[in-house]
Amino acid sequence: MKKSLLLIPLMIISCKKEPKIQETKSTDSTVVSEQPSPVEKADSAAVKMKDSIINNAPKTKEVLSKGVMRNVKDGQIIRTADAAQLPFKLGEEFTKDDQEFILKITNVNQSTLKAKISTDVKDFNIRFNQIKLPNGDYDGPFGREITYDIKGKGEVWLIVGKSNMASGNTKGSFTVSVE
Repeated sequence: MKKSLLLIPLMIISCKKEPKIQETKSTDSTVVSEQPSPVEKADSAAVKMKDSIINNAPKTKEVLSKGVMRNVKDGQIIRTADAAQLPFKLGEEFTKDDQEFILKITNVNQSTLKAKISTDVKDFNIRFNQIKLPNGDYDGPFGREITYDIKGKGEVWLIVGKSNMASGNTKGSFTVSVE
């Protein structure tokens, strides 16, 4: 009985863990990084406006989207897209354990944001871990689908990663659809 009482606070603490995120500021389509070391990889490409697919998985070398920046550093894949491009789909791939995908959507001025994670990988342990709102507040965790009422205007982050409360494969390709 005493052991189970000790486990409850540990489970609560593990679910409320803040992500290690390095914030970037963007001006138009240029990303200014506040990091002291250089970014490993950055590419931008062209998006068709309606229900477009932006696939920059590591195997894809082709430039496919306009105004979508991609940075990879220390297990984090960070993509930045303008809300004016909504709806869109982003293709990504986790190639290592404990990777995290952060989708930064700038200039959000709509009241509701919907997003969905799709994958063909069987038993893929992936979910929306958190959402960062324009006022700086975080909320989460969520599942593979999220419909969230956005209060205020500005930048919204969708943070995707593995669930520490579940088991399964943590490597593979996935798509994030946002509208």
